[in-house]
Amino acid sequence: MAGSGTLADVVNPYAEGLMGVARANNLTSQISEDVKLLMSLMEESKDFYPFLANPLVDGDAKKGLLRRVVSEQVNPFTLNFLMLLIDRKRISLVKDICKKYQDIYRKLNQVALAEVTSAVPLSDDQQEAVRQKVIQITNAHSVELEARVDPELIGGVVIKVGSQVLDASLKGQLRRIGLSLTR
Repeated sequence: MAGSGTLADVVNPYAEGLMGVARANNLTSQISEDVKLLMSLMEESKDFYPFLANPLVDGDAKKGLLRRVVSEQVNPFTLNFLMLLIDRKRISLVKDICKKYQDIYRKLNQVALAEVTSAVPLSDDQQEAVRQKVIQITNAHSVELEARVDPELIGGVVIKVGSQVLDASLKGQLRRIGLSLTR
């Protein structure tokens, strides 16, 4: 398996190329939505990504699948880009390319990605409070939330933005109390 440096050496130019086409055609937001759709499909369908990534599956079959599944939902530039990945035998990297495109898009638009883990699903008001806190911390223009539920937290939230982690969970507080007692 190739090292992560090698993977980035392949993924980054494709993501940057897609962003270049998007910017040249004033489609950065639309292609970002296309990328979100693709990532969602790969996450939700247990067969979609493995089929695309399988080197034994013929390229024409992969193209046919993409045309049937996403051609009506994505911009023609996005569809052409996916066809190019198939032609160059790089479609197995589509997940990483999509993630990198989203990273570039967020940087370009000063959007912070906040991974929020809570004991129970957050209400709309709570999500908005988290967004405002992250904007305050990062000076971003807006915040994109990725919410997860982890009942083991007992209560509260853990917010991760880049390498910063704000642990306001009951489990974290109990762990810190336990550590201070053992000193």
